[in-house]
Amino acid sequence: MSRKLLGAIVALGLSTTFATAQDYPAKEIQGIIQWGAGGSTDTVMRAVTPHAEKVLGGSVVMQNMTGGVGAIALNHVAGTKADGYTLLMGAENPMLYKIMGFGNKDYTDFTPVNLLARGTPILVANPDAPFNTYPEMLDYIAANPDEVRFGSTGPGGVPSVVTAMITSETDLPVIFVPYDGDGPALTALQGGAIDVMPAVLGAAVEGIRAGTMKPIALFDTAASPALPDVPAITSTNPEYEKYLPWGPFFGVFTPKGTPDDVVSKLQAAFADAATQPDFVKLMDGRGFTMMNISGTEAQDFLTKWQRNTAWLMFDAGLAKNSPEDFGIERP
Repeated sequence: MSRKLLGAIVALGLSTTFATAQDYPAKEIQGIIQWGAGGSTDTVMRAVTPHAEKVLGGSVVMQNMTGGVGAIALNHVAGTKADGYTLLMGAENPMLYKIMGFGNKDYTDFTPVNLLARGTPILVANPDAPFNTYPEMLDYIAANPDEVRFGSTGPGGVPSVVTAMITSETDLPVIFVPYDGDGPALTALQGGAIDVMPAVLGAAVEGIRAGTMKPIALFDTAASPALPDVPAITSTNPEYEKYLPWGPFFGVFTPKGTPDDVVSKLQAAFADAATQPDFVKLMDGRGFTMMNISGTEAQDFLTKWQRNTAWLMFDAGLAKNSPEDFGIERP
């Protein structure tokens, strides 16, 4: 091959790369939603994306791809070309895939475009429970071991992580009652079948407002605008501060290797979208805490989230593999 021809090929490749970054998006972007239609992740992504489209000047076609606790969607996007035309719209679950034995990929294989918001964990009780605060609950449980019925939903979910936080700091001699999801468990709580349930604020807030359940502790470092009268757990039990802030989160990701210019355009678009009043109102109304972070700040949050959660799960005997096997440092 002549030097002239080789130079032409190289120049064409460089100009194509440059044009791709400059003209992005030149075609439809695929947004792969990790969970099913109507769920929290789906609701968040379909609310924020139209605003991002306006900034990008292009369209994002969203598709729900379920299965494998979100792993099918993650693996699909991870296997696509890193050009910004296939985005993963997901939640926190992938950060536990390795220790739970669900797969060998997680968000370390992606660049975070934007971590939009997170749910706030809350401990709620049946209105007739004989305690109203977290210290009162612990005192009652200590005085009445194996009497209080705690709802649970299996390893990896909000109830299991919150329970692991509690048991890492104190004994919890309660009866654990398993349910297939937060919805059935909260229904059982309101019906008196269980006494206490760790849940996400967004799922419990309407029941609290209606008086069919009562808040015991908000697992965060500050009160929530959704329930400003409910104090954060750190106000009575500062030992939990090392785990917080924590909660299920919603984020947009692109495979690692996506051109920096394209990543920057995506980050700017979703950062603007996350400030729009109707989106913020939706998040506040559902009890979510706005984050709207990207870059180093998002990476640091993901690292802390994975370290805290993975080791909590492992120490509680709920993980299949040790975090150490994957280089996840103990916090």
